[in-house]
Amino acid sequence: MRRQSVLKRLLTTHLPVALVVLLAIGPFAWMILTSLTPSAEIVAQGVSLGPSGWSTDNYTRLLRQTSFLDNMGHSFIVALGTVVLGLLVSVTAAYAFSRFRFPGRRVFMLQFLLVNMFPIVLLILPLFVMMRRLGILDTHLGLIIANATTAIPFAVWMLTSYVGAIPKSLDEAAMIDGCSRLGAMRRVVLPLALPGIISTGIYIFITAWNEYLYALTLGGRNVRTVTVAIQTLIGEFQIEWGLLAAGGVVGALPVTVLFLFVQRRLVGGLTQGAVKG
Repeated sequence: MRRQSVLKRLLTTHLPVALVVLLAIGPFAWMILTSLTPSAEIVAQGVSLGPSGWSTDNYTRLLRQTSFLDNMGHSFIVALGTVVLGLLVSVTAAYAFSRFRFPGRRVFMLQFLLVNMFPIVLLILPLFVMMRRLGILDTHLGLIIANATTAIPFAVWMLTSYVGAIPKSLDEAAMIDGCSRLGAMRRVVLPLALPGIISTGIYIFITAWNEYLYALTLGGRNVRTVTVAIQTLIGEFQIEWGLLAAGGVVGALPVTVLFLFVQRRLVGGLTQGAVKG
């Protein structure tokens, strides 16, 4: 019986989990192996699976012969600007939706939800015309505003649920003690909603970092982000897979490091929401 239970657990739990992990990590592992294999060896023998055939030649060429570091700088500016603008609007909007009851509240919330149902490509043309008239086309500000149009609606929905879970009595107690409405939000609500704010900020940053259509159509010349820079590594007659894979690894590295760094702070922020009865 014990042997049967072990076999059953192996077939129903361990093996399916191993397959899911393999499917999830496999493409990234193959990309890393491709980036470590010299381009000449990829053409001749394929991707090298052993350390004997690995080299950092693709990374050296990527950083020295291209402007990839400058492109990463543009991506950082756009992503961080989108986070600041997105959180500034989303936090205040979420507080208003969760604390006040006013005519049209549900209609506004429904409109935020409907915006996410439309594909991004439908917004490119009106944004292009508006930004060209305002003179912010192909600028950091233009891409920040464009990315915020897609990040804010979902962020408002996320933060409204977090803020709504905080008892209103805490706001009232703070205002009785002398705080204004804005002071109660800053001193009471924001610290308790910190895990949600961090999660929403991570979502906005990753969305803005990986965005491609806005970066290509509303930028791409003076402001060229990582996603557009990786696309330019694809030549007209050939594709250097090693250089392309190295660009993908370097482009994904900041987001991965950010998530691993903020993960511990996210868990620590959960304890800040504890309230003594």
